[in-house]
Amino acid sequence: MAMTEVEKSIQEELSLPILLAERAIKFAKEAESFKPENNDLATQVAQISQQLRAVARFTTASAVIYDRPIRRVTADITKSLDRALALSRKCRHKKTNVLRHVLSIITTNDFKKVSNLLDSSLADVNWLLSILKPDSENGTINLSLPPIASNDPTLAWVWSYIAAVQMGRSEAAQDLVTLAGDNDRTKKVIVEENGIPPLLKLLKENVNSDAQNAAANALYNLADDQERIEAIANALGVQIIAKALSVAPMRVQVKLVNLVSRMVEMDTKVQEEFGRENVTRTLVSLLGMDVDLEDFKEVASRTAATSLHLLVQINKEMERTGGSGLGGGNSLDGNLHHNGKKEKEKEKEKDREAESMEVKLKLKASCATALWKLARGSLLNSKKITETKALLVLAKIIEKEKGELQINCLTVVMDLAAVAESNADLKRSAFRPNSPVGKAVLDQLLRVINEERSVDLVIPATKAIGCLARTFPSKETRIIKPLVALLGHRNPEVAAEAAKALGKFVRDDNFNRKEHSKAIVEFNGVPKLMNLLRTGDRSQLQLHELVLLCNLAINVGNSKALEQERALSVLEGVARHAVTQHPDLRELFSKAIHQLTLYQSGAHTHIKA
Repeated sequence: MAMTEVEKSIQEELSLPILLAERAIKFAKEAESFKPENNDLATQVAQISQQLRAVARFTTASAVIYDRPIRRVTADITKSLDRALALSRKCRHKKTNVLRHVLSIITTNDFKKVSNLLDSSLADVNWLLSILKPDSENGTINLSLPPIASNDPTLAWVWSYIAAVQMGRSEAAQDLVTLAGDNDRTKKVIVEENGIPPLLKLLKENVNSDAQNAAANALYNLADDQERIEAIANALGVQIIAKALSVAPMRVQVKLVNLVSRMVEMDTKVQEEFGRENVTRTLVSLLGMDVDLEDFKEVASRTAATSLHLLVQINKEMERTGGSGLGGGNSLDGNLHHNGKKEKEKEKEKDREAESMEVKLKLKASCATALWKLARGSLLNSKKITETKALLVLAKIIEKEKGELQINCLTVVMDLAAVAESNADLKRSAFRPNSPVGKAVLDQLLRVINEERSVDLVIPATKAIGCLARTFPSKETRIIKPLVALLGHRNPEVAAEAAKALGKFVRDDNFNRKEHSKAIVEFNGVPKLMNLLRTGDRSQLQLHELVLLCNLAINVGNSKALEQERALSVLEGVARHAVTQHPDLRELFSKAIHQLTLYQSGAHTHIKA
């Protein structure tokens, strides 16, 4: 297998055209024919050579240089100088040999063509110097079009802006945002022309908040496509963004958190990579910046017999997750920085206090959004989130806040519960109903279901409880009752989610399924469920409702409520259609119908095996 060709350094790239220029000048001066034309050619080549040497000196003196336009312009100039060299070489010999004369016929037009090429090359290299060394007095960015980009003006503008960003000029980053807009092709050019590393450099090294803000804006604008997100990640963008997020001013943090959300949503590899960089801890710290966890003392004190025990448990939980216990302060800011320098913490705290509540709320809502996108489907990130004080913070915010922030926090809990549903260790460590943290979260989920009217709140709370169905003991009937009540909700989506959640309480993998089934019947769940099946959209199979009914029939088939609501007749009526669409449900329907026929009179039709 052949080795990949290593890219030449800029000095190596420049050395070739400079050497070609020297040879072309030498041959032009030695010309035996077309001497005036060769003298003009030598002058043009000398000017190009002089400017190329200026570029070489500049690149040698600069620690970091934007090389894309240099390489492209140099390659183009090299072709022009090759033409000039070939032309001047033909003019060195006297026409004494007839064959040589025939093979080297030169016309004035040949010199005109080469002269035009050299003029373009000189214009290109002059433009190159202008973007590498912009006017230091007025700081303007050269947006003129060099000949090399005459057919693609976007290329020249992108080069100019990226070169300016490379030199730390924040206004150029914002100009890149404006230039790209919603134009996918322009964004592609920015990435192809290596525009991401300078933006990340601006974000990483610049202490100016305007510069960081502009870089974050530009990266967010580019991160709307998976390939571009991969390009950001490949340029160590995840590490740089995670680090910047922990130290940037609050207004910049809002932009960075939104950038994290966008990248995570579109790329699962990036989702895991952000988790490995512990961005979750920073997000939880920002989310809980003003959350007073002292209130959780009251949770313990209100529980008479076990108040001291619960208080000890909460303190242990806080210490395990990196906090200082309930007596250690009112916020999570201590987790934000790992250097432990109190002066920097105080300075950061002052900056936060100076920010408006609008900015703080926007940051918190963005952090919650980023957390649920990080948690969604990711065991790694879900574990990292629950290992912090996140669940306590989320419970407090769900209780106290309203609007977008409250909805986003409920969504975080929902997605954490969804991951925990299929992982016993996470479910046990984070959501045990008898643990202080698990109780705090469960109390808020039940409060939302019982008290809130917004569908955007009730649905994620219902989904979360459904995912945790296997963690609840049989005596925990306070959960069943509100879910049963939701079966009669006027919003069909809420009712369907309630049916789906209750279905997880009574299916065969739930140890307490019979007790839960009895509770559903006791709380008048069967009439509500049957009414839902009768009044629902007949054009669509009400799968979750039917699965719940089947499991109730299997677990408590002798219930009078099932007989009175003619459950057997309903199941027999839809069974054939249901198993046609979902063959995996054949056995469930067969068991349910068989169980009901043992206790109820009526038709005895069975599904054929």
